[in-house]
Amino acid sequence: MTYSKIDLLAEAEALQPRTLDLRRRIHQLPELGNDLPETKKLVMEAIAGLDLEIRESQQTSGIVATLRGGAPGPTILLRGDMDALPMQEETGLEFASKIDGRMHSCGHDAHTSMLATAAHMLCAHRGRLKGDIKFMFQPGEEGYKGAKIMLDEGIVAAGGEPDAAFGIHVDPRRPSGIIGGRAGNMLAAADTYHIKIIGTGGHAARPHDANDPVPVACQLVTALQTVVTRRINVWDPIVLTVGLIKAGTKSNIIPEFANMSITLRSFSEQSRSLAEQLITNAAAKTAEAHDMTAQVKVVKGYPPTVNHAGFVDLVEGAVLKNFGQGAFSRDAHPRMGSEDFSYVLQKYTGAFVFLGVAAKGVDPLEAPGNHSPRMMIDEDALATGAATHAAVAFEFLNGGVD
Repeated sequence: MTYSKIDLLAEAEALQPRTLDLRRRIHQLPELGNDLPETKKLVMEAIAGLDLEIRESQQTSGIVATLRGGAPGPTILLRGDMDALPMQEETGLEFASKIDGRMHSCGHDAHTSMLATAAHMLCAHRGRLKGDIKFMFQPGEEGYKGAKIMLDEGIVAAGGEPDAAFGIHVDPRRPSGIIGGRAGNMLAAADTYHIKIIGTGGHAARPHDANDPVPVACQLVTALQTVVTRRINVWDPIVLTVGLIKAGTKSNIIPEFANMSITLRSFSEQSRSLAEQLITNAAAKTAEAHDMTAQVKVVKGYPPTVNHAGFVDLVEGAVLKNFGQGAFSRDAHPRMGSEDFSYVLQKYTGAFVFLGVAAKGVDPLEAPGNHSPRMMIDEDALATGAATHAAVAFEFLNGGVD
């Protein structure tokens, strides 16, 4: 039997009970960050008995399970992230989170279960695989740089460097079962700026005896928005949001300082670097104009997620071949969200795509999105996700990518 005669979607649908069981068990026990002992235990149970070389991260709960194919060839990495978010679930699901203040509201429970099912599917076809597959079960995507840690400690490269990498993220605001992607920028870089405007405190009845940092902070908000529209190339855009301003303790006290926190999203290192220079300068000069000082702390987040054009073509071809016309949609624009799969794509050729999981009976454009306490998914689409992992692996190992 050749690859073209394998019905991967039918195989994934046959394994759907396994996929749903794992997804729901993980969903009930959400864990945060890089230390996910219960989630790791569930994953190890899910892939137990498969002929895989298991390597466990020493710094995180990450796992890399390697499948050796039936003939020599390249290696592809398939990734699923595992961590949850610190928020209260409001879905009303029978298998809702059992832990207050934690929820799988970004779909990582789905990512993990799809990858585990793909491992079962691909192990069953070991003899047809011309190369190897690495299944990367990764913690710490939600701000903890789990992918970077695993890359840096060498667990991903151990036993042979991948030649390509592929990842899927669920999207509850895309029609169910549709895969979406694009060449080039898929997601943005995300950085955080903490700015402290330092003035002189005093009595609200005598502002001339103090130096009030509050109006200066307000001026800085306006100045920063002007920076975005007048100093940044519109074709290499950034999004700058002042998400927090905090100052003072009482209405009749002029505070000593005002604190601001900013998120910055960008698509290139050029605009990212220029924005840092402009933000730092605007803070310093605005404060200086009022005889104050500004302290700026920059917390670098994930870099842009950039898909390789040839690999996106490969993914599209694999999806259309296996699921028919209309199963893949080319996204016209990148998104301003961020992903630590960006670190993987900095090192290896590959792509990151979105799988539509809009819940049944819900207009995708009206559906609660990722990171919503009411985010729900159409679980039927998980079979498509698992089959997509398998299809992309087969397509790459059979022919590679330009």
